[in-house]
Amino acid sequence: MDFDYIIVGAGSAGCVLANHLSSDASNKVLLLEAGPDNGALSLKMPAAVLSNLKSTKHNWAFQGEAEPELNGRRIQHDRGKTIGGSSSINGMVFIRGHALDFEGWQQAGCPGWGYADVLPYFKRMETYGGGRDSYRGDTGPLHVHRAKPRDPLTLAFIKAGEEAGYPTTDDISGYCQEGFGVSDRTVFKGERWSTARAYLDPVRKRSNLTIKTQTQVQHVIFEGTKAIGVSYTGGTGNMQTAHVKKEVILSAGAVGSPHILMLSGVGPGAHLQDMGIEVLCDLPGVGQNLNDHPDFVLKYKCKQPVSFWPKTKPLAKLAAGIQWFTTRGGIVASNLFEGLGCVRSGPGVEYPDLQLIISPIAVDDATWEPLQEHAFQIHVGLMRAHSRGSIELRSSNPNDPPRILVNYLKDARDRELLRKGIQLVRELVEQPAFSDLKGEEIFPGKNIRSNEDLDQVLNTHTTTQWHLSCTAKMGAATDKGAVVDASGRVHGLSGLRVVDASIMPFATNGNTNAPTIMLAEKLSDDILGRTPLPRIDSTFWHNTDYEICQR
Repeated sequence: MDFDYIIVGAGSAGCVLANHLSSDASNKVLLLEAGPDNGALSLKMPAAVLSNLKSTKHNWAFQGEAEPELNGRRIQHDRGKTIGGSSSINGMVFIRGHALDFEGWQQAGCPGWGYADVLPYFKRMETYGGGRDSYRGDTGPLHVHRAKPRDPLTLAFIKAGEEAGYPTTDDISGYCQEGFGVSDRTVFKGERWSTARAYLDPVRKRSNLTIKTQTQVQHVIFEGTKAIGVSYTGGTGNMQTAHVKKEVILSAGAVGSPHILMLSGVGPGAHLQDMGIEVLCDLPGVGQNLNDHPDFVLKYKCKQPVSFWPKTKPLAKLAAGIQWFTTRGGIVASNLFEGLGCVRSGPGVEYPDLQLIISPIAVDDATWEPLQEHAFQIHVGLMRAHSRGSIELRSSNPNDPPRILVNYLKDARDRELLRKGIQLVRELVEQPAFSDLKGEEIFPGKNIRSNEDLDQVLNTHTTTQWHLSCTAKMGAATDKGAVVDASGRVHGLSGLRVVDASIMPFATNGNTNAPTIMLAEKLSDDILGRTPLPRIDSTFWHNTDYEICQR
């Protein structure tokens, strides 16, 4: 059967594309998803994040390669394997990134991706619970909830940021990102609001949209250098093919899209030959430039009985579950990440490169089980890591997962930045707002102070924020590392685009789900030949004294 467009991957980007491309009734659209549908109740419950990540039903749960700088530890890379993709299993934190991220994209050889170009699409995609203004939208399909924190630990965290001399921002995705404020989340009426809920559910019954789940694409089919279809296996395991009149669009994510490209003969020529794959297009950048946001967690005893630990006990969990079932309210309707700080690591850093986020409960790093005491934890996320990794084939068998090596902390500058982040958190919890709450430092412990000691705990406990990106980056054809142009079209080929987090030139300053949705919104217009939305030249705040001060 022939289609006009084939979209590979019904994730954060794929659902957006399916909605927009099928809005023209003359387009026949096929949407292929390797995982099952997203009907599971756990995918609707915001507080069920950890349960979803522990299961492999809706999670690829890729096992990374031994990380050389992390004592050879293998990090698990959780990626959504269901309709909605990672937006169906992630932590639901909504943050666009800093305006200067997108200015940087444009300067990196991606015309049309400056802040004024992307802001209209951020506005178009959302209905913001905090209300419409120059920066936020109120008519889009993606509901974004403005948290109203009430727990003492989150309130102390935000107040401590002010006491420590940081700005206070009333909208981290608006005029001012830098500073401490309230986190937004993709939750609507107490339920997770994934791109499946926002974009796909309203259009599932369109006669020109075909959705196939549990279908794994094996490779793209080419006629010369033109993509004309895909081969895939369905639930029975039988090989099937689908052909396309206009374009194949890969939206399989930062792992899946480069994997499929390489299986199709598109990628670093020498590597493909080593895998026994005929080289169709030698593109050295495929699978390279892997970005992630490393994460390190500090844990503290809580001197007052105000943490969420008691709410994790069996009877309390049952009561909370009943409350959510009957009212869609209570603790189960929260992702428990309601306080956020975006800070600069030091003088000379132009805009935030560290993300601090508090959780009013502390968990064991290995099991994710709550510590059996009143405690809280603060995450330090490195937003602009210097280290780069790669995704490579394990074999020519599409069923073999690729090799994922992020190279965490390979660049010594990343260690220095995380050490600074730890110091900044320790300073934060010594502010007056925490005086009645912060107890003993459980981890890494007050005696872990020297660079050598801090490096040891970084080796043993640095992990991921699950923000893999940039493995098929946008850029000019003259950039040997670029895989696609500013419209997502694969260099050297026709009829093939990539639209997902893999095409980011570098990761944004914050969780990557919101900018991934924006990418798909913007490129939907490009694919359909529509005039881009008018630019919005809004100002944004950044510290004019950044060269001489840290805050």
